[in-house]
Parts: sequence; C-alpha cells; structure tokens
Amino acid sequence: MRKMVYCLQLAPRPLIKPPTALPTDSGRLFREKLLYLQSLNIDTRKALNLNPSLRSTPLSSLLSLESSLASFGLSRPSIGRILDMHPILLTSDPLPPINFLLHEVSLPPPHLPQSLSRCPRLLVSSVPSQLRPALQFLTSLGLHIDCHTTVLLVSNVERTLIPKIQFLQSLGFEEKEVRRMVVRSPGLLTLSVESNMVPKLEYFLEEMKGDLKELKRFPQYFSFSLEKKIRPRHRALVENGIKMPLSKMLKISDGEFNVRLLEMRLKRLEAR
Repeated sequence: MRKMVYCLQLAPRPLIKPPTALPTDSGRLFREKLLYLQSLNIDTRKALNLNPSLRSTPLSSLLSLESSLASFGLSRPSIGRILDMHPILLTSDPLPPINFLLHEVSLPPPHLPQSLSRCPRLLVSSVPSQLRPALQFLTSLGLHIDCHTTVLLVSNVERTLIPKIQFLQSLGFEEKEVRRMVVRSPGLLTLSVESNMVPKLEYFLEEMKGDLKELKRFPQYFSFSLEKKIRPRHRALVENGIKMPLSKMLKISDGEFNVRLLEMRLKRLEAR
C-alpha cells in the first residue's frame, strides 16, 4: 500500500513592521520644551491649543527666538508676556515687523522695546496688509509715529481709523481742524466712537452746554473717563456755581481739583 505523504504548507509568516520611529520632539525632549515655556510664564496648554505647530517645533528654535527678541532690548519677563499673549509668535518670524518699525517708521532702536511691550500685536501683524497702510494713513494726517503712537499701526484703516475721522468731521470740524486735533491728541484714534466718543459728546453738549470750539482747543476731553472724572467734576462745579475751562477741569489731579474748588469758593465768599 502506497503511503501518502502530506506536505503541510505553513502559512506565510506575516511581515514584521519595524517599530515606528519616535518623533524627535517626544518624550523627554517634549517635556524639556514644556519646562522651558513654563520658565517664561507661558501657559503651555493655551499655547499648544492656539498654535498646534508648536508640538513639532524644536526647543532650539524657541531658544533662538528668545535670543533674537532679547537682542532688541526686550527683557525676559517681557518676552514671556508677549509670547503668552500671542502664542502664534512661537513659530513665526518676528523680524519683518521689527525691521519695518526700525527702517520704515524710523523708530530709534532704544524705543523699540517700549513699543513692543505696549503693543505686542505689532509682532504678529502683516507688514504689507496692515502696518504699512496704517503708517501711510497716519502720516497723511500729519501724525508723527513714535513709541507712544505705534499702537495705532495695528488699527485697520478702513474699519477703525477712517470712521473716527469721519465722526469728528460730522461735528462740523473741517479736515484741517480734525488733523490738528488728532496730532494734538493721538489717543482719539484709539477710542470707540459708539461706546466712548458719542456719550461724552452728548454729555458735553446737553449737560455742560459746551461749545464745540472748546473741543477744538482741548480734544483730550474725549480721553478722560465720563463716569470717573468728567461727570463728577462738572457736577461739583455746577453745585458751587463755578465755571472752569475743560483743560483746567480735567488735567489736574483729584487733590488739585479739590484745592482749586475750595479756593474759588472762598474767593466767592470773600467777594460778598
């Protein structure tokens, strides 16, 4: 009898995949990166949520960024605050807006840290679509841009700056007068028309019975708080039957105002 020989065919062995290479920024390196960000007082959870690219950014790039910002005079606490406010900057190049401020705005290098600390948004603003058009518009008004006014460069020309100019012109001021007002008080361009300027104008015209000519001489009026300074000081003057120019009423401290108010009351009593 013939023996049957069965050849058992073994199933082909599955190919064993090589272990997936661990990303270079995982594990220990990733923890080191988080510790570094925390040393700058950066909220790491917020930073990773707002800037997912940060996960794959090597620590060396972050160190280089800090070194670059420090070379322009920013202190480490200021750098940490700026990066925490705008985590997108952790994976962006800050040099285009910095070069713009130094070379096109002609901001003196010693003034750069103050400008960036006051308005970190400058570092994440586009030069061609935001900063340069704003500079051209502001200088056309006769405004000189320095470390106190660079904050205006992040304002959109069409949506923010022009409506404020139009509001002032709607009050009857001529273009030249509006320009002088803005140059005298650049802070006007940082105020909201609806929630700030309109209520103060209404109070000035209706309650104070003011003359618009006085606003031409003292446009800083709009920069003072209606509830904390304008209204209480005006009421104090009315209650005592005393009149005072806007500038004298608002520019002095609370202590000086009370002293002047008392002196004027005494003079009135002496004159009786």
